[in-house]
Amino acid sequence: MNLIYEGKGKKVFTDPASPDCRIVEFKNDLTAFNAQKKGSFPDKGEVSCGISHLIFQFLESKGVQTHWIEKINATQVRVQALKMFPLEVVVRNRLAGSLAKKMGREEGEILKQPCVEFYYKSDSLGDPFLSSEQVLALGLLDSATVSQIQGAALKINSLLKQYFQRAHLDLVDFKIEFGENAHKEILLGDDISPDSCRLWDEKTQERMDKDRFRKDLGGVDKAYREVLKRLESL
Repeated sequence: MNLIYEGKGKKVFTDPASPDCRIVEFKNDLTAFNAQKKGSFPDKGEVSCGISHLIFQFLESKGVQTHWIEKINATQVRVQALKMFPLEVVVRNRLAGSLAKKMGREEGEILKQPCVEFYYKSDSLGDPFLSSEQVLALGLLDSATVSQIQGAALKINSLLKQYFQRAHLDLVDFKIEFGENAHKEILLGDDISPDSCRLWDEKTQERMDKDRFRKDLGGVDKAYREVLKRLESL
């Protein structure tokens, strides 16, 4: 395998078996604030890989088209090669993080309806927010693709909210990414784990995600392992 790309939490390799596939390896690293804060915990790659595998299996079973093919081992998965769109898609169900700060309101307030946001993928620019009109005006996507992604994001949100509720977790918000495969099909890519989701315990509202690392709450490894344990029991 040849290394194609190394990000904050994963490495992407060529797949010797197919030029249209990639091997994704999950790392033990934790980063926050555009990688200005760094950390890790033992077996994080294994835990994140396990969580993401279960989530993508669930989404595939509900008709969501994803790049996921199979789990190879504890930290590696095989996926379809995608030409990724230069956008992060964030879906929010409650006020938290940057939106709560921008509005000057307390985290946890339930939104009247799910909110889909776009952010331009650029570490040097700090991943700035873009309206759907700006996405179109800048020529990043066409209107049909924007509509398709927004619809897919809302469908994924509805499915994941129900999925996590079964694990007694509230889905506060999450980040996903999309891209095109060799057949020009738009698929859900990247991964989904507590690195990219805000998950709060249904009863205690305890944070079960990377916010424990961002906010120096401690117990981030325990929280990730508990999320995996709950999803495995479904």
